[in-house]
Amino acid sequence: MTTNTPFPAFEFDNKILTQGAEISRRLDMLRRENFPPNAQKMLRQFSMAEVARFLGVSPNNLKRLSLEDKGPTPETKTGGRRFYTAEQILELRTYLDRTGKRDAKNYVPHRREGEKLQVIGVVNFKGGSGKTTTSVHLAQQLALAGHRALAIDLDPQASLSALFGFQPELDNNRSVYDALRYDEERCSIAELISPTNFPSLDIVPANLELSEYEFETPLAAQASREGKLFFTRLSKALEDVDDRYDIVVLDCPPQLGYLTLTAVTASTSILITVHPEMLDLMSMSQFLLTLGNFTKSLMNAGAEVQMDWLRYLITRYEPTDIPQTQMLGFMQSMFAEEILSNQMVKSTAISDAGLTKQSLFEIERAKFNRDTYDRAFESMWAVNAEVQELIHKAWGRS
Repeated sequence: MTTNTPFPAFEFDNKILTQGAEISRRLDMLRRENFPPNAQKMLRQFSMAEVARFLGVSPNNLKRLSLEDKGPTPETKTGGRRFYTAEQILELRTYLDRTGKRDAKNYVPHRREGEKLQVIGVVNFKGGSGKTTTSVHLAQQLALAGHRALAIDLDPQASLSALFGFQPELDNNRSVYDALRYDEERCSIAELISPTNFPSLDIVPANLELSEYEFETPLAAQASREGKLFFTRLSKALEDVDDRYDIVVLDCPPQLGYLTLTAVTASTSILITVHPEMLDLMSMSQFLLTLGNFTKSLMNAGAEVQMDWLRYLITRYEPTDIPQTQMLGFMQSMFAEEILSNQMVKSTAISDAGLTKQSLFEIERAKFNRDTYDRAFESMWAVNAEVQELIHKAWGRS
């Protein structure tokens, strides 16, 4: 006769604290190995073909500028191939904008007088919908397109911060929470901004302390008028840096709590990421119904919720998957005008790049099967270009 051996007793709190600390230590080791010498992310150089695409000029025009020694001098590598840094891309923009014809393309697309700060809320309360991946690539492409961009991580899990090379529990004890909190330690969001490895792109990182906002807000709402108007806190915080940026990208948490409601109220436009499967669509239905009811309540309480546009982005899309294609058609039949015409395809290039906390803009194309990389990059580029067009349309630009 056999007897079962009971599990040995253990202290749950100490066990998970120990394991959490060990994971943090190992991740920091990986970060130092991947981003030497100081564990800070650097940015690769870009080929002439890539730079020409970012600028919207032909590679031949760019090559002519280089041969005529106009603009920044690229680094010439094996085979005469020329490469530019991201800083040099900005220099090229300024040069082309200064020397081009006045009725030609605007190479420095900063906000003009009368154009409001665009705040893009990337939302869905179902995890795995691709919010963070969408947010990081969108913010990076907008910066490479010449915009002054700010990414704000509103998720206490801090995935967006991690993709920009931050390890919150080690690098930064401050987060956007410090601009939202209700006590005397509240500060200007300007004090919380950190540069990224992309010129013209800054970030306000997150950490676990941000979850305190979810607990403190209902208590503050009971205690004061300030708490009742919680939904204005982020929009008011952004007033301090309104003149520094053209576009703000908000990576919202995968839940419909006070952080998401605060983000939605601060947003000028909403991008909802959705995976084209039945369970995800059902989840999104509940999200929309709940968000709509909450928004009505906030508006009755005095919130100004005015959106320039709302769009659905299909993520992790597999065009050869018949059920997904059918689900996409089903969604298009309901609200065709609100679905982006481009989808973000599912790709190993994106997931593999994420293993080293990198985006498609940061990772070297040579590290992948070229067809795999190009398919993912073209999909991502098309999605972000469509969003940028919406932003420009909101400004009244053609």
